[in-house]
Amino acid sequence: MPRARAIVFVSGTLPGAGVTLLRASCVVVQDDEGVRSAAFAACRADVEAVVVLLTDRIDAAFLEGSPRLRVVANVAVGVDNVDLEACRARGVVVTNTPDVLTDATADLAFGLLLAAARRIAEGDRLVRAGGFIGWTPTFMLGARVHGSTLGIVGMGRIGQAMARRARGFGMHVVYTQQARLAAGTEAELGATFVAALDDLLVASDCVSIHCPLTPGTRRLFDADRLARMKPGSVLVNTARGAIVDEAALAHALEAGPLAAAGLDVFEDEPRVHPSLLARPNVVLAPHIGSADRPTREAMADKAIANVLEVLAGRQALTPVS
Repeated sequence: MPRARAIVFVSGTLPGAGVTLLRASCVVVQDDEGVRSAAFAACRADVEAVVVLLTDRIDAAFLEGSPRLRVVANVAVGVDNVDLEACRARGVVVTNTPDVLTDATADLAFGLLLAAARRIAEGDRLVRAGGFIGWTPTFMLGARVHGSTLGIVGMGRIGQAMARRARGFGMHVVYTQQARLAAGTEAELGATFVAALDDLLVASDCVSIHCPLTPGTRRLFDADRLARMKPGSVLVNTARGAIVDEAALAHALEAGPLAAAGLDVFEDEPRVHPSLLARPNVVLAPHIGSADRPTREAMADKAIANVLEVLAGRQALTPVS
């Protein structure tokens, strides 16, 4: 008797041809409401794999209701939406999508840095509102980017890609994280290690966050830490919104020391803290760090390739340890 095809739930509409490939060998259930949908509830007892988004919470209760689940394929690099310990306890493989979104996210981070420091988005709003009445020497003065010091918090793949972009602008790069990079990698990136985050903040004209969200980094940038930043500095966050205390950031943008900020992520997405919405000196992007078409297609394809490997009894391509 032929083996029944595995049931796979796909959260949301994914770009690219990956879902079509998946349908060739599996029964695919798909819904834009994700694992909270009625469609998932109807199949969860039999589902063997889920392709999920960062908006889907995979915890012990979820696993309890999905006894046949073998693999959770997260269409993201970060896996803070997945209870890894609970998955390990049940023998459920968790995968992510590293490498494919590195450059797209670094592009967006550097774009936010330029837009915030040079007040590009603010200027755009002014022109559209009819507020541009002509050039003057003191009109819309911003912060310098080229030749300044960029502090990178988290020097993983995306942090390193950010450092390479900074070199093109003649920036001096300092970084901090738990483990120092190899000397050869530091030399290649032109980056200097700073052991203490507070020391990095004092030295940096611009700070870009690229660390994962963990219990130790949640609200890492609170009121006290933001107050330690250099007067006139710029903060960029393309990692996870909860790393920054949004109310404290709004205050630091209003009262100092920050001159500007660029954010692609928020603590309670899609909600943005009202105090941030009211600040003209923050550039707000709707979580589009990886949103160029080839990157999003590659993310979906990698997640689905992981599912197919695990269901075939092979090792996942990009398992999360």
